[in-house]
Amino acid sequence: MARILIKNAFLLTMDARLGDISNGDVLIEDDRIVAVAPHLPVPDDAEVIDARGMIAMPGLVNAHQHTWQTGIRGIAGDWSFTDYGRHMHAGLATRFTPDDLYLANLLGALNQINSGTTTLFDWCHNNPTPDHSDRAIDGLMESGIRAIFGHGTPKPKLDKHGVPPNEYLHPEEEVLRLRRDRLGSDDALVTMALCIRGPDLASYESTVCDFKLANKYGLIASCHIGSRLPFARKTPDALFRLKDDGLLGPHVNLVHANKLSDDEMRVSVGEGASITMAPEVEMQMGHGLPVTGRVLAFGGRPSIGIDVESTISGEMIWAARYALQVQRGLDNDIAHRKGEESDTVSIRARQALEWITIDGARALNMEQRIGSLTPGKQADVILIRTDDLCLFPCHDPVETVLFHSSSGNVDTVLVAGKPLKRAGKLLYPDLARKKTALLESGCRLLDERVRLSA
Repeated sequence: MARILIKNAFLLTMDARLGDISNGDVLIEDDRIVAVAPHLPVPDDAEVIDARGMIAMPGLVNAHQHTWQTGIRGIAGDWSFTDYGRHMHAGLATRFTPDDLYLANLLGALNQINSGTTTLFDWCHNNPTPDHSDRAIDGLMESGIRAIFGHGTPKPKLDKHGVPPNEYLHPEEEVLRLRRDRLGSDDALVTMALCIRGPDLASYESTVCDFKLANKYGLIASCHIGSRLPFARKTPDALFRLKDDGLLGPHVNLVHANKLSDDEMRVSVGEGASITMAPEVEMQMGHGLPVTGRVLAFGGRPSIGIDVESTISGEMIWAARYALQVQRGLDNDIAHRKGEESDTVSIRARQALEWITIDGARALNMEQRIGSLTPGKQADVILIRTDDLCLFPCHDPVETVLFHSSSGNVDTVLVAGKPLKRAGKLLYPDLARKKTALLESGCRLLDERVRLSA
């Protein structure tokens, strides 16, 4: 049995029962947290990590990312949603080989680890062949991150299949293959979900088939919804019909949801569906204002994802900070329009940290395994240095993490008790060579000469 004892940290447990512990210890045995308290005794066989001057907290949860775009970062910052559809999905996506997906998922996951994220929902909707899916899974597994591989609906060649896009069904034979082989265990480090087209892009009949397929194999069904104007949605009344048909519940993950009506939001939250936002990308690409406040108003718990690194940074702390401040701004504006002063902020910093820890875990149906420093949960733990100049002095650890920290302050990352970053350095052994390969992949996809040094 391997034991690690983290000592002398300020513990942001994100567990309401445990609270914060100003000088606390975390004992890890193999892949689990077994004790959290001030001044735990040191087992004879334990490796001790002296975390004096550090904040210990659960690893962050990125609830939505198209990780396959890692190798083409920094090209879409000025794109509209129309540009994205034309240039990315109709253009660049068609050039990806299985090895392009492997490199993107490997380096994208390593970047998440480097930034303090320990759980990634990889929403893979560029998997036209089983080989593409397998290599994407290879990249996740090799990185060491905890991940959900979200198997997207392969895009058919319509001239070959003759199937209208809104009638194309998620392929059960591929779901069965993955569940029978690589992704059969829901307790593994890399698990599976279905990323379906959903009612905005599909007929109600095909949407029902995809939701039932997810239920048959015990998988979360995730879909983009509500980022189009109501008249452009294929099945605008689908959420009410799904509720009536018993298909809307905690196993459903709705992404974006910007233009859902209040009634749609109420029924979705009321049935236990999770709602995941990507506020920065939504603001850029015209999806609409982030729905953070609306989810909260209907009693839901928001979760957050990056969406696309072709457009923005992959740092989850920044994403939570952005979501918080946008919602505060919206709430302040409502008060001002009523002629009222904004005497208090509408949302506290701790809530934003919950969105990327315990609430993110809840959105992925993993709150019993991750999201807080709770004995019995998986040992996904990060340490953040507070003596770095940009964080020092640290008076309030919650505000220090949310408003001041970045990947450069993340000292240590453990996933299932295994150190993946120590003393500010990733422990992946072949990083330089894989970065060179990712550069070559991205340049080929973009039809560029390899003109930069990795």
